[in-house]
Amino acid sequence: MSGDRGAPRERRAAFPPTRKSLGQHFLSDRRILGRIADALQLQGGETVLEIGPGRGALTDILAERAGRLIAIEYDRALAAMLRERYARRGNVLIAEADVLEVSLGDLAAGPYVLVGNVPYYITTPILFHALAPPRADRAVYLVQREVAQRLVAKPGGKEYGALTVNVAAVARAETLFAVPAGAFAPPPKVESAVVRITPLATPLVTHEEEHRFRVLVQSAFGMRRKQMRRVVRSLFSLDAEQADTLLARAGIDGQVRPEVLSPEQFVGLMRAR
Repeated sequence: MSGDRGAPRERRAAFPPTRKSLGQHFLSDRRILGRIADALQLQGGETVLEIGPGRGALTDILAERAGRLIAIEYDRALAAMLRERYARRGNVLIAEADVLEVSLGDLAAGPYVLVGNVPYYITTPILFHALAPPRADRAVYLVQREVAQRLVAKPGGKEYGALTVNVAAVARAETLFAVPAGAFAPPPKVESAVVRITPLATPLVTHEEEHRFRVLVQSAFGMRRKQMRRVVRSLFSLDAEQADTLLARAGIDGQVRPEVLSPEQFVGLMRAR
């Protein structure tokens, strides 16, 4: 989803056609591209993984700032174009691959930072995939505004949900700035925002607990309007007395709903089981 404004006319004419099936909307505002690169806080020696370089507008900026840049592009025609463009750049590697099928840590082969103008229809899977250890030291994403709101939501709000809690268990999310639809070509039908996700020094859950925690949280929010007493009875096949005992061990009021529980309370519930 990288852009092309400012590219020479002959280069723009050589771009492969936009593939709507891949959710391609190319960011074309160079000021915003610069702000995204700035948000990575590069010092010059880092390994940077870029998800969805597209036509290479952000890649051009990162290639000048990164010690090593690995751009992961699914579109075969775009990957071929990028390989040709950066053939003489020794610090740039174009990996033609589905990002969801690639181990980011293995690809980086060491500490790395991550940036992505990700296709909006697979944003959540990419976010979770990128949180699998070894995690990036920090990750900056251009996402749909509604996703950004969910990432930073507080308990009790309408945007607060499974995505919020699962990310908060292992990382800190922050919204950096908004991006209007007009900054893209073609413009998407939604507004966008740039977010930064930084792993917690001490996650709320261990690596071994992550899958169990994710299943619990997603299942609970599948019943977000039910009281927690009903939720745990359903999830764990408990009678009313057993449910109350479990909730008491976790320090949770059985009459509240999942949408008001903090990430720490969900961790307590998981461990009380």
